[in-house]
Amino acid sequence: MFRHDTPAEAQFRSEVRTWLEANLPAALRWRTARPEPEEVMPWYRTLSHKGWIAPHWPKEHGGMGATLNEQIIMTEEMARVGAPHLPVQGLNHIGPILMEFGNAAQKARHLPPILDGSVIWAQGYSEPGAGSDLASLATRATLDGDHFVVQGQKIWTTWAHHSQWMFALVRTDPQAQPRHAGISFLLLDLRSPGIRVRPIKTIAGDNEFAEVFFDGVIVPAENLVGKLNDGWRIANALLGHERLGTSNPQFAIAALERAKTMARASGLIDDPAFQDRLAAASINVTALAAMFSHAVELTNRQDSLGPEASVLKIFGSELLQSLSALLIEAAGGLATTEQPITTNFGTVDIAAPFLQARRATIYGGSSEIQRNVLSRRVLNLPN
Repeated sequence: MFRHDTPAEAQFRSEVRTWLEANLPAALRWRTARPEPEEVMPWYRTLSHKGWIAPHWPKEHGGMGATLNEQIIMTEEMARVGAPHLPVQGLNHIGPILMEFGNAAQKARHLPPILDGSVIWAQGYSEPGAGSDLASLATRATLDGDHFVVQGQKIWTTWAHHSQWMFALVRTDPQAQPRHAGISFLLLDLRSPGIRVRPIKTIAGDNEFAEVFFDGVIVPAENLVGKLNDGWRIANALLGHERLGTSNPQFAIAALERAKTMARASGLIDDPAFQDRLAAASINVTALAAMFSHAVELTNRQDSLGPEASVLKIFGSELLQSLSALLIEAAGGLATTEQPITTNFGTVDIAAPFLQARRATIYGGSSEIQRNVLSRRVLNLPN
């Protein structure tokens, strides 16, 4: 989008494009919500068999070991063909964290099932009363010999009702000061006795999220990642990966294409004022792709994403909302239609992406929290 392919990259792009066109089922293209596991996991495994499920993972851990430009090419081509949103808590979050902080046994046990799609992971961070203020989390894990006993609740847990494992922040030292000093990072088997999962239906009509209850759940001590009470350091590293993943330009590219398709169908594409707004949106999508590539480059060099992750999260999530507003404008009187609209230029879903975009500025750390992070760490403003 913002650079020219070398001959070798052009050949790789052609290979990716040809393969995606031949292998991605039509029923999975241009879905505004993540398809259910029975639909999307066969595609996940197809990508795995091709060796393309983890382009950002090093080859030593079973990944593709793709260059930065190859990763960008795959992102662009996935967006161009309308590839569905995959469950990425394993690929983008706990996988890289285990590579950095996990021990050999944890890597050997958990990385291969992430790659082959036999295990889906959920993230246990937010709690009632501990979302934006994550350091106030109350779920407790008490060490008792060779295991922990976990008691508490997590909420807004993406795909917990479809997952087999969860990585979670738990309080292991309730007396620690400051509060984040008493938090640890645990791996939990969601099939363990004492765990109850309840899906949450959202305003967009999907059930992406769930709440999870822990009632005396026994977790082997070997499932502790890193050191006891050192979970906050790991959590911050993971949040960098999460904010990078939620700002993937694939989502913005798809949203821009929906707005263009709807504008062609409604005739608004010929309106000069709308053309100006569409051009500005296209420039912002290109800028997001450039920012994303820089963040990926830092991650590939194993540099920690600090304030860059917050800037990317703010820009990416707020851009997604502005693109959904552009879609509503393009739809005109059809904007309130709940079902996808079939036009001469393709089928477009209006209501679902608009409603789904509302939460983009909340999950992964709200825009308000990200601005607070930037005010403290970049501008050195007082708390």
